[in-house]
Amino acid sequence: MTLVRGALAALRSRWVRWGFLAAAIGLAIWYVLGNREALARAATDLSGAEVVLVVVLGALYVWCTLLAWRAVLADLGSPLSLRSAVAVFGVSQLGKYVPGGVWNVVAAAEVGAGHGVPRSRSAASMLVAVAVSVASGAAVGAVALPFVSAGALGAWSWVVWAAPVVVLVLAPPVLNRLIGSAVRLTGRAALEHPMTWGGLARATAWSVAGWLVAGLQLWVLCAGLGLPLTVRTFALAAGGWALAWTAGFLFVVAPAGAGVRELVLAAVLAGALPAPAAALAVLVSRVVLTLVDLAFAGVGLLLARRGSRQRE
Repeated sequence: MTLVRGALAALRSRWVRWGFLAAAIGLAIWYVLGNREALARAATDLSGAEVVLVVVLGALYVWCTLLAWRAVLADLGSPLSLRSAVAVFGVSQLGKYVPGGVWNVVAAAEVGAGHGVPRSRSAASMLVAVAVSVASGAAVGAVALPFVSAGALGAWSWVVWAAPVVVLVLAPPVLNRLIGSAVRLTGRAALEHPMTWGGLARATAWSVAGWLVAGLQLWVLCAGLGLPLTVRTFALAAGGWALAWTAGFLFVVAPAGAGVRELVLAAVLAGALPAPAAALAVLVSRVVLTLVDLAFAGVGLLLARRGSRQRE
């Protein structure tokens, strides 16, 4: 929490804000350009309709993630219009591409302050939304395990067993105590509105929907590269993506889980798709989602700028 508090103080400088934004965008673009050959190879193997569908599903996945976070924030006492939510969430997601694992939380707190959301509440909402994603992702992965070949996950199988621990932490009586303790450590006033079971259920529903959409995106992408379209392969795609995201998040030193997620997904898909094709599908999926994050950030910056002009 000391790191978050110091980062928040630093980001109140206009020059630091723009420097942080430039660094985050630069790292995201660097990731895309670093995988441009994979994109070119996939473009030759996929039909135009498949390419469009993969991009649309990527955008829909990010939209579900946004709505899950928005449900948490509303439950904590700061309901935002969709316009304001896109402005805050879009910019904050660029923080994922900066190593450290906390920068999207920091960015959400600072950008949210411009929309009347207390910084402590913004930070708490992002942390809770991430915890919901981790728990629901591990749960979706656990449901898909019967379709995964034994031992495919190898050293990463522990991600599935982390789900019960995170679910316990997400129970509102436990969660509200943890949030209260974290807020007190930052020297801020306690949150006026604790999380409720209803708010948690809404956030979880959107999060699970996001995992299924992400799995569908990967499924379509892999089908264009030779994967048969069956219930088993959809389970592999959805469960594998959810587990890979969870593992990547927990490996905080990798920007946006880069490398870790590819490793886990390749292991899950190895039995159903040749290794080169699986690696290509994983890379393309990640690059598409990075481009979607950049697009959401661009829209968020435009909306935030218009909002600030209207308030002047």
